[in-house]
Amino acid sequence: MNDYPNFRLDGKVALVTGAARGLGRSISLALADAGADVALGLRDGGDAADLADQIEGMGRRAFRVQMDVLAPAQITDAVAAVIEALGRIDILVNNAGLGPENMAVDVNEPDFDLTFDTNVKGLFFTSQAVGRRMIEQGSGNIVNLSSQAGFIALPGEAVYCASKAAVAHLTKCLAVEWGEHGINVNAIAPTFIRTPGTAAALSDPAFAADVRERIAGLHRVGEPVDVAGAVVFLASPAAALVTGTTLMVDGGWTAR
Repeated sequence: MNDYPNFRLDGKVALVTGAARGLGRSISLALADAGADVALGLRDGGDAADLADQIEGMGRRAFRVQMDVLAPAQITDAVAAVIEALGRIDILVNNAGLGPENMAVDVNEPDFDLTFDTNVKGLFFTSQAVGRRMIEQGSGNIVNLSSQAGFIALPGEAVYCASKAAVAHLTKCLAVEWGEHGINVNAIAPTFIRTPGTAAALSDPAFAADVRERIAGLHRVGEPVDVAGAVVFLASPAAALVTGTTLMVDGGWTAR
């Protein structure tokens, strides 16, 4: 047995959903930097040509695939296409997600359905499609994107919070079912991260100051690399005995 932890992903193939921008982009690049070939799951398969070029410039293979997690047939087809192109899937990162903001009394049914269909249903059926292949190969690593919102109450985000709590618990369930097949399933729960999706909110000085105050340990807004580093760890052999857990990447917000 190696005496030192191994954080490398050489020879591995990763599939990242919602890879075009924000956290998905940063995660994809971090996985490639650690040695993995990366399949980019894209709601618009024509996106992210520059990201693919960047990954290939690092000496890795990149494969762009049409993959809207709201369309089960696309999930199935995408998984098959990735395996045909890259040979296997060793790592799945369920990054695709959204959360229309509204106070609970004003939430409408379409927004409720969209949030759960993307964050929970899409994640589950992507995990199922990839999990079946991982069971066949006898190994795999799944990292789900939950959120600190799944562990605290955020006014105006009741449905989003509930969906991310579901992700954290679903992670436990899949870890228990699939562990006997050599599959690790974990989740990451980030705080507010500086991405295009949070830029508008964080541009409000009062809001940004409140966020920094609530991030009780470190008092800074997170950066995409903070999340990407946690994904690489959980996807690596260094985390071989870690499964069924949600790693808080929240700067101490939930420690208060």
